[in-house]
Amino acid sequence: MNLLIIILGMLTFIVVAIAKFKIHPFITLILAATMVGFLMGLEGAVILDKISEGFGKTLSSIGIIIGFGAIIGAFLEKSGGTATIAKNILSVIGDKKSPLAINLTGILVSIPVFCDSAFIILSSLNKALSKKTGIPVAVFAVALSTGLYVTHVFVPPTPGPLAAAAALEADLGLVILMGLVIALPTAFAGYLWAVKFGSRLTETAPESGNEMDEMVESKANLLAVLLPILMPIFLIGLRSMTKYPSHPFGDGMIANTLSFVGHPLPALFIGILLALQLVDKKTSIKERWSWVSSALKEAGVIILITGAGGAFGSILRSGNLGELIEAQFTALEVGIFLPFILAALLKTAQGSSTVAIITAATIISPMMDVLGLDSELSRALTVLAIGAGAMTVSHINDSYFWVVSQFSGMNTKTTLKTHTMATLIQGIVAILLLSGLQIILK
Repeated sequence: MNLLIIILGMLTFIVVAIAKFKIHPFITLILAATMVGFLMGLEGAVILDKISEGFGKTLSSIGIIIGFGAIIGAFLEKSGGTATIAKNILSVIGDKKSPLAINLTGILVSIPVFCDSAFIILSSLNKALSKKTGIPVAVFAVALSTGLYVTHVFVPPTPGPLAAAAALEADLGLVILMGLVIALPTAFAGYLWAVKFGSRLTETAPESGNEMDEMVESKANLLAVLLPILMPIFLIGLRSMTKYPSHPFGDGMIANTLSFVGHPLPALFIGILLALQLVDKKTSIKERWSWVSSALKEAGVIILITGAGGAFGSILRSGNLGELIEAQFTALEVGIFLPFILAALLKTAQGSSTVAIITAATIISPMMDVLGLDSELSRALTVLAIGAGAMTVSHINDSYFWVVSQFSGMNTKTTLKTHTMATLIQGIVAILLLSGLQIILK
C-alpha cells in the first residue's frame, strides 16, 4: 500500500509539474524516477544505475527509429507530398464528401508527420474547401484533427505507440496492423461528429487568396508520395509474418532477408531513400540538409522524453509493483481498461498524448503478467488501449487543441464543443472496439 501511495503521489507530481509549472517532461520524469527510487528505499548508486539502464535500453531500441521517421515526415511536408495525398483523395471522393476526404488524408499523413505539424500544413486546404463547398470550416477542421489524431496515437513509427510497443515488448508489426484496423473506425467516429455538430455552424472561411490551387499544386505523383509511408509498414509487417509458427517464408535465405529488411531500422531507412525522390531537383543540397536538421531537432525532444520514461519505468520495476496490482486488481479483471483509464487520466490532466502514452506504458509494463496481458496479442492490444486513453481528451492544456483552434479560426468555446468532444467520442469508441477485438481473438 505504501508503494501505491508513492506511485499516486508521483503521478500527481508529474501532472502538476508539467501542466501547472510548465517544467519540461524530460526533467519531470527524471526527477520523478529519482524521487521514487529514494522513497522505495533504494541506494543512490542503485537509483543512478537503474535510471541509466532504463534510459539506455529504451533508446537503444527506438531512438534511431524516431529520428528516421521524423526525416520522412519532413521530406513529405517540404516536397508537397501531403497536398498530393489530399488532392488525390478529393478527386476520388468529390466535393460533397470532402470532409471525409480530409479525414482520410489525416489518417495517412499523420503516420510519419506529427499531428500538429500536419494540421498546420493542411489548414489552408480546409479553408479553401470551405469557401468552395459552403461547408463550415469547423467541419473540415474537426474531420482533419480527428483523422490525424488516430494514427498519431495508434500507428508506429509515430513516437508514442512506438515507445509503448518497446516498453511492453509488443510485436511492432502486430501493433501496426491492429492499429490501422482500429484507426479507421475511430477516425470515422470523429468525422461523424464533425459533420453532425459542425453542420450547425454557419461561418465559412474568409476570402484570403487562392489556397486551393497553392495546396494541390505538386510535382510528385500519388504512388511516389505513398511509398515512403507504406513501404516501411509493409516490410515491418512481412518481418512479423516470418515469426509465425507456420513459417510461411520457410527458415532459409528468404526468411532471413525479410527479417533483416523488415526490422524498423532498415525499413525506415528505405522509407527515407524513397522520400528523397520526392524532392525537386532544383532544391539545393544545403536546403535538403536543413530539412533533416530541423526534423532531428524536433525528434530529439521526443527521444529524450521517451528515454526518461524508460528510466522511470526501470525504477518502478525495482519494486514489488506486480504483487501490489495482483492483490488489488486481479479479482476485478480490468484487463486493457486499466491501461486505458491510466492513460486517459494522464492525458486529460497534463495535455501531451506522447507523454501520457510513454508514462502509462512504463507504469503498466511491470504489471502485464498479473493483469493477464502477457500474451503477444494482449501486449499489442495494451499498446493500443494506452493510445485510446491518450486521445481522451484533447482540451485547453493540449498544444494540439490550440493548433486546431487558431489555424481554423474557431474560438475556445467552439473548439471545446467540436474538437474536444470528438476526441472523447473517439477514445470511447476505440476502447470498446479493442475490448470487442480482444473477445473475438481470444
